[in-house]
Amino acid sequence: MNNKIDSFKVDHTKLKRGIYISRVDNVGGSGVVTYDIRVCEPAKKEYMDPKVAHTIEHIGATFFRTKSKFKDNVVYFGPMGCMTGFYLILSGYKKTDEVWNEVRSLFSSIANVDWKEIPGATEIECGNSSFHDLVGAVEFSKEYSEFLSQGPNPKNMLYVMNGIY
Repeated sequence: MNNKIDSFKVDHTKLKRGIYISRVDNVGGSGVVTYDIRVCEPAKKEYMDPKVAHTIEHIGATFFRTKSKFKDNVVYFGPMGCMTGFYLILSGYKKTDEVWNEVRSLFSSIANVDWKEIPGATEIECGNSSFHDLVGAVEFSKEYSEFLSQGPNPKNMLYVMNGIY
């Protein structure tokens, strides 16, 4: 099989942390945008612990569907299989800097809220309820939130500008 999907054409050895528009699709006449929320640099062999990613997924999905200004446009939020980031899929185009700020709000809230429980993480609600790490998610989010606080930068937003696609 020689057909590569677009995400496999991205040179991951050049990929930096940031928030990128991964793809734009037309589904039933509406634009659907996939944002690549890259929290680790693959070339540096940095990866999230899967338990941390699972916990951030639960908190992030809840945040984006209930508190985010994009809550009516959320199609999906979840981790990449490679454990270097998350995908946020929204119906309708949003400016990358707006998405940057919402993602920053998510990671800031994970880092700064005194969490008593992980949303949707009981045995009834989650298929692998024991596979979480809230302490790790908070620590990871503090560091990524600090990175995001530097603000959007085209070097961390456009695949093409960086020669990685």
